[in-house]
Formats: sequence, structure tokens, C-alpha cells
Amino acid sequence: MDIEKIIDLLSYTIPSIITGLVAYYFFVNHTKNEERKMQLNILKENSKHTFPIKLQAYERMTLFLERINPSNLLLRVTSVNNDKFAYTQSLINTIEQEFEHNIAQQIYISEKCWNVIIASKNSTIHIIKKTSEDELITNAQELREAILKRMLNSSPPSTTALAFIKDEVRNFI
Repeated sequence: MDIEKIIDLLSYTIPSIITGLVAYYFFVNHTKNEERKMQLNILKENSKHTFPIKLQAYERMTLFLERINPSNLLLRVTSVNNDKFAYTQSLINTIEQEFEHNIAQQIYISEKCWNVIIASKNSTIHIIKKTSEDELITNAQELREAILKRMLNSSPPSTTALAFIKDEVRNFI
């Protein structure tokens, strides 16, 4: 008789336990889905606010690259006393100041893009330094001409960085 009572008890409790486990499983899944939906809504809302800021950062870095392009840089920065070493330092200082002015933009752009921009800046500085080391160049005007001639023969580093920025912006728009 005790076995019959145990079997009766099990026949009632096993279906109840199974039903409870199924209900728990569906409740947990439902809760996770609702949580994901809330997170997606939050991300969507945040992207509405951060998208313009990111785009502005890319715009500012594009402007930076245009400003350090040797052709544009040489037009903006003139030599005071026609000394090639002073002019070289003036060009490099201008590039560094432009960079420092835009350094906070790295928060909003990808690390890879930031590294490309830094490489472009460093390459531009290297071109200026290397050209100024030429002993045939004696003054600032000759330095300007030599840098411009060098840029006619090859594309400036900023061109590569600009192409990278354009691709990256196209990917996230």
C-alpha cells in the first residue's frame, strides 16, 4: 500500500515539477529577450547622440590632414627671415600645434584611423626635415620650392590618411 501512495504522489508531483521547469525556462528566456530589447533601444538612442559627434571628429581630422598637406602648409606658413632652419622649425611647430589642437578627437575615431593619422603627421614632418637637410638648399624659399617639387613627384602622406578616413566614414554611415 505504501508503494501505491508513493506512485500516486509521484504521478501528481512529476507533471507539476516538469510544468514548473518549463514555465521557469520560458520566463528566463522572455526576461533575457526583454533585456536585449532594452539594451538595443539604449544603444539606438545613444547612437543618435554620438553619431554627429563621431562624424564631426572625422571632419576635424580631415581638416587637420588638409592643413598639414605640404602644399597647403607652405602657403599658410611663411618665412620671416628666410632662414631655412627657422622655417623648418616653424613648419614642424605648426603641424604639432594643429595636432595638439585636435588630439581629443581620438576618443571618437577608431584606433586604426588614429594611427594612420599619426603616421601621416610623422611622415610629413620627416619629409620636411629630410628636405631641409639637403646642403644645396640654403634658404627658406629654396626649402619651400624643394618640398613642393618633392610633393609633385609623390603624393603627400595626408592623401593616404584622407582616403582611409573616407573609407571608414563610408563604412559607418
